[in-house]
Amino acid sequence: MRAVIQRVNNCSVTIDGKEKSKIGKGLAILVGVEDMDTEEDIEWLTSKITHLRIFNDENGIMNRSVVDVSGELIAISQFTLMAQTKKGNRPSYIKASKPEFSKPMYEKFCIALEKASGTEVHTGVFGADMKVALENDGPVTIIIDTKNKE
Repeated sequence: MRAVIQRVNNCSVTIDGKEKSKIGKGLAILVGVEDMDTEEDIEWLTSKITHLRIFNDENGIMNRSVVDVSGELIAISQFTLMAQTKKGNRPSYIKASKPEFSKPMYEKFCIALEKASGTEVHTGVFGADMKVALENDGPVTIIIDTKNKE
């Protein structure tokens, strides 16, 4: 499981011209799933995300988590995070799971993230053509892959 986490001042997801979700200060999380991912990966990743100290404290030091600052969360499925670009110029998505596996994993991820954070997780729509607009704060962008835990 791979995630790109962005500290944002705001983020919204629009589908077919209609706003689906919107958050203020918090984290925008893009999530990609591969066949080898497990529920253990979900638990590890959601814990890591909710405990990342990437928000400033009173001294301007990144020392607070999204939970500490009562930040909002938006999780968006994105199979292109699993792209392989070693050969040629057209990315290969062979590592990305099929929807039959990745959609339930994404949904479990969102539920686990709500549990770990104690706050509602806003979402896009799995498999939809989404327009994501955000204002990255910092900018702060972190990439986490559960296959690189150690």
